[in-house]
Amino acid sequence: MIDFLRGRLAVKEIDYVVLDVNGVGYRVWCPNPHEPKFRDGEELTLFCHYHVREDAHLLFGFPTREEQYLFRRLIEVSGIGPKVALGMLGGARPETIISAIRGDNLTFLCKLPGIGKKTAQRLVLDLKDKLGAALERGGALGDATWANGIDVGLGLDLSPASSSSSDTSEWQAAKEALQALGYNEAESDRALQATRAKVSEKDASVDVIVRHALKVLYAQ
Repeated sequence: MIDFLRGRLAVKEIDYVVLDVNGVGYRVWCPNPHEPKFRDGEELTLFCHYHVREDAHLLFGFPTREEQYLFRRLIEVSGIGPKVALGMLGGARPETIISAIRGDNLTFLCKLPGIGKKTAQRLVLDLKDKLGAALERGGALGDATWANGIDVGLGLDLSPASSSSSDTSEWQAAKEALQALGYNEAESDRALQATRAKVSEKDASVDVIVRHALKVLYAQ
């Protein structure tokens, strides 16, 4: 079983990358390979899940252990195949998905790609207690210390999703503008998160924020 690969990023496509590991190219399906962390020609480590089916052997890879862990839990649920699980991780951060499952937030889960109401209900029914136990143990996601929904080691806030205190009216208005253009909440949040690193607070007008966020979305 391949647990992780480390190599040079040789090819980057819409839904997979090719990792050059000592001259061997591994095609690895992953969420959001357009993100800045996937840079052509640079060394990259992906934590993998090796999936075998009758007509193919597939590798799914993730930049972090928590994504690898959550992917494996998601595909245990009836109706969630690898491609749907990959789409979920492409639509929201792992901590946000875990928070939604533990908090019975069906509305949020149904906004993720490929997830309907019945599937969202199964996710909560099958994983709520498993994810809670894993977080309390701390071992499933590494050596981090988990307490009251906060991952001290990794800095992940697993409390129910809410607006950050830094979300000014400009950022909220930009989010509403993106949703008015047809992007869902997960897509808007992901684009705005990427935009925060590029736009200073003094330059954060709605127009500037939306323009940068659309560049992120168009790159997908």
